[in-house]
Order: sequence, then structure tokens, then C-alpha cells
Amino acid sequence: MNISCGFICVFAVLINKVFLQDTVVEAVIGGSVVLPCSSTEQYHNLQDIHVFWRHNSSKIVHDIIPSSHSQEKQDSEYRNRTESFPEEYERGNFSIKLHNLIYADTGDYSCLISHSSEQPAVQLIIKESTAETGQEDQRITKSSSVWISSPLLWSGIVLGIVIVIVIGLILVYLRKKSSSNLSAGGHSMRSDAHEVENIMNQ
Repeated sequence: MNISCGFICVFAVLINKVFLQDTVVEAVIGGSVVLPCSSTEQYHNLQDIHVFWRHNSSKIVHDIIPSSHSQEKQDSEYRNRTESFPEEYERGNFSIKLHNLIYADTGDYSCLISHSSEQPAVQLIIKESTAETGQEDQRITKSSSVWISSPLLWSGIVLGIVIVIVIGLILVYLRKKSSSNLSAGGHSMRSDAHEVENIMNQ
């Protein structure tokens, strides 16, 4: 038992170290955005460093390989739309800039750094360029988050369902009791009429 607890604790520490908290970045359609990726580690030999930017874990957005400036493996939808900042590599800054944003660019971006335990992640949200639509989107996001996360709301829904079920059971019980009483009353009336008929025949 202690061994499994120790394993879980070590695993949790490793996960916390490797997967950093997502950075949320908002941008407008048609514009440009910088996707941040900074490492706290020092890099003295940049030739050994490879950085792989991926979109939703699969699409190849941009690869930073100092020994090669080629982007042959880059997915076609990102061609001529990305750039990095070579002068920042020594500082551990492997951010990239994405141009001509489209709705399909929305999603999660991971920055995989070789020889590093860090894996910065970025969530990109694309919005309309008009301020009015942007405010409307913010209102929708806020109301959705309240609907999903409010425990008071869910408690009220559950309580309402329980009350409806209890009332339904009570009504069914009263209906059955009422119909059984009517049946017993009808049987009693028939018995009384039969007795009166017998008396009159005598």
C-alpha cells in the first residue's frame, strides 16, 4: 500500500513538472499572435536543441532546429504563416508567431523541447475582429461557464427533480387509495340493495 502511495506521489510530481499550466491567448481572425514558449533551463549548445510546435497534438506547426532552417515537414496549412525568434533561443525563448489567423487555428498548442522536462502549452482562442462581437462572445463564454460550474445551480436542479418524483409518487398512491375506496363503496351499496330486495320479497 505504501509503495503504491509513493508511486502515485512521484507520478503526480513528475506530471506537474512536465505539463505546465496552459497559457490562454486570444486573437482576432485575420491577425497575428505570438504563442509563448519559455524554458527556465539554460542552453549552452543550441545545436543539440530541437523544439517541436504541435497543434492539437498532431499537426506540425513549426520546428525549431538550429542546424536546419527547413520546414519541410510543416503541415501545408501553416506554410508561410509562422516565424520564430532565433536571437531569443539562448535565453530559452522558443516562442513563435502565427500570421493570417483563421478559425481552424483555434485549439491547444504544445511546445516540445528536447532534453527538457518542460512542456509549455498554449490554448489559442480566435475571435471576430469587431469589438461588439467580441463582447458578445465573452458574455456567452461567461454564461456557459456559470451554467457548468455553479454548484448552487446543480443543487437546485437535483432538488427540483427529487421534489417532482416525490409529488408524483404521492399522487399515484392517493389515486390508488381513492380507486380502492370507490370499489369498496360500490360493493357495499350492492350488498345493501340486495338485502332490501330480500326483505321486500318476504
